Amino acid sequence: MGQGLWRIARNQQLQQQGYSGQGYLTREHGRRIPANNVSNTSHRKQAQGGIDIYHLLKTRKSKEQEGFINLEMLPPELSFTILSYLNATDLCLASCVWQDLANDELLWQGLCKSTWGHCSIYNKNPPLGFSFRKLYMQLDEGSLTFNANPDEGVNYFMSKGILDDSPKEIAKFIFCTRTLNWKKLRIYLDERRDVLDDLVTLHNFRNQFLPNALREFFKHIHAPEERGEYLETLITKFSHRFCACNPDLMRELGLSPDAVYVLCYSLILLSIDLTSPHVKNKMSKREFIRNTRRAAQNISEDFVGHLYDNIYLIGHVAA
Repeated sequence: MGQGLWRIARNQQLQQQGYSGQGYLTREHGRRIPANNVSNTSHRKQAQGGIDIYHLLKTRKSKEQEGFINLEMLPPELSFTILSYLNATDLCLASCVWQDLANDELLWQGLCKSTWGHCSIYNKNPPLGFSFRKLYMQLDEGSLTFNANPDEGVNYFMSKGILDDSPKEIAKFIFCTRTLNWKKLRIYLDERRDVLDDLVTLHNFRNQFLPNALREFFKHIHAPEERGEYLETLITKFSHRFCACNPDLMRELGLSPDAVYVLCYSLILLSIDLTSPHVKNKMSKREFIRNTRRAAQNISEDFVGHLYDNIYLIGHVAA
């Protein structure tokens, strides 16, 4: 029963498509006629369900005869462009077929620098036997080690000559890398305040609105889940950096690092108030302006109102 319905539906589909080649049916004056000669009719009726199988096998055979495109037969520029879209795993698999192409140093150099934007070894003369493919494996291994134990991960990078033992170099590596676990990174930066200082100076907040700059800051340096000394340290460093990047704006608005510090805390508290499902009575714009100006009296009311609008429309500054 099921096979009969399938055959009827399939034959109707073929008739609607209007195929008339070998193995298909066609319409003529509202009735079906065989596409081949009469001698094949009885065989076709006995194997109505096999019509499609025959066609698929025939198509598959022609595809197998065509085979895959041989990248070695293409111009090298085109071959490298195709392989550049592969990730490391697929590129290793491709090297089983196209060894010379897939092992090219330029491809692996691109993978290294797109994943780990800065390493001390990039700016050094490569040692004898250096390979970017090997470097990629070491960087991947070091990142996994860091995500398990940050100190061991950094020591691994230094032992392989990938990173110099310098807070500035470690900060640049962290700033340009997105493979590090943010929870482990937060623990590491809390212990290495010298690295944190250099990491903060890598941010450029020039001409950015304060809430947007705070979001960018917390995107690289994640805020702790609880209020404490580490959060106060982050906000203090951010406030000084924001003022250093926008001296003209600070003079125009009459803001100091201490005033920016107060505004940042107010923005974090407002973010929690507006986004938390546990807070039923949300803070109004008037309340936010009144509470903020009590802590920092020289701040413009319009400026504080714009801060509220930004949080209300865009969302949490430290999500």
